[in-house]
Amino acid sequence: MGDKRVILAIDDLPMELAVFENILGQTYDLKICSSAPEALTALENVKSDLILLDIEMPGMSGFEFLHQIRKMPKLMNTPVIIVSSHSGEEFTTHATQQGANDLLTKPVNPNELRNRVSYYLEHAPPKNKLEEMLQRKLIINRD
Repeated sequence: MGDKRVILAIDDLPMELAVFENILGQTYDLKICSSAPEALTALENVKSDLILLDIEMPGMSGFEFLHQIRKMPKLMNTPVIIVSSHSGEEFTTHATQQGANDLLTKPVNPNELRNRVSYYLEHAPPKNKLEEMLQRKLIINRD
């Protein structure tokens, strides 16, 4: 499992998480969380290559979660695909302004989900290079 790319799926509905597991579970190391606070805790110990994010969740919305991770150096460039029942130009514009990379509408089309995930994993900057550059910048700034 160590060589599989890691995807963090966040949704408060178990059925949606089961859909992600069914579509992506064989190909990727899928981590699932049923709330945004749970996902923030999981991200302290897990390096995620991509995040699938629901927007409407109790306690903390997906947009609040997105706002928090975009301030974290190790997650600021992690691709985030919002998976929501919301759609339309206004919602899409708002989602991208909040830091989402893409948007899929529920119920998800399995092929579209696989294609988008594959695209963002292939085109995302390598994590280790980003972290290396951040570390160099922090070390330089200390001197």
